[in-house]
Amino acid sequence: MDLVSFDALRTLGLPGVHYIKPEQLFAQLERVRQADGILFPEYWQVNTLVFALGKKIFPSLPSYLIGHDKVEMTRCFQALAPHNVPTTEIAANTAENAERIWDMMVYPFVAKIPRSSMGEGVFLIETRQQWRDYLERSPVIYAQEYLPIDRDLRIVWIGNKVVGGYWRLQAEQGFYNNIAQGGQIVEGELPPSAIALVEHLATSLGIDHGGFDIALVGDHPYVFEFNRIFGTQGLANKTGLIDGEIFAYLSEQWDNPQPG
Repeated sequence: MDLVSFDALRTLGLPGVHYIKPEQLFAQLERVRQADGILFPEYWQVNTLVFALGKKIFPSLPSYLIGHDKVEMTRCFQALAPHNVPTTEIAANTAENAERIWDMMVYPFVAKIPRSSMGEGVFLIETRQQWRDYLERSPVIYAQEYLPIDRDLRIVWIGNKVVGGYWRLQAEQGFYNNIAQGGQIVEGELPPSAIALVEHLATSLGIDHGGFDIALVGDHPYVFEFNRIFGTQGLANKTGLIDGEIFAYLSEQWDNPQPG
């Protein structure tokens, strides 16, 4: 395969890849047109690549569109697996909606800024002032049930299967499990119910590259979100495996001649 990558680091271990700096897209249009597929474009490039140039991209178009915004992501999850999503209220950020949601939520609850990552833009709301502070920062109200957990799972999905994962213990300051916020990585068995939920969501939505954040309350799995571009701290010894899985999947999807 002749592949063009816009992310040198994430495609370093893949054969047959030509790297182009993202800002060189239009200067390198002919090279892009010749490629069999495009790897890890930046979000601003996707419409041009897919709709103007008709290129195959990895991660997939659904991975980009759904993974770009927590609101759209949550709505998809609610449609596919409503019993596996914490109770969530999403509304325009108006005074009326803010008062209505404050009155209906059980305290404490979680509030999120829709486009954020690495645990940033996620707040534990226990007081009216914390709620006011959140409302001043977020363009949309996103309020979610607080689950009684001290750890969650990061499950990594590549192509059409789960390739690994790990537990994340709560940070010393509490609440946050994200590694970027002080959460601790712990290896352990991935519960079958969590794997089955990720398989259902990723397959149904057409996601082919993502780190899914899953919580277990008892034996029941809940999905928080997935990250199209996820950290690899907990997969440091599996980089070669991930590269191999990506290449095997792309070879199957893009390099397999169709019957005439």
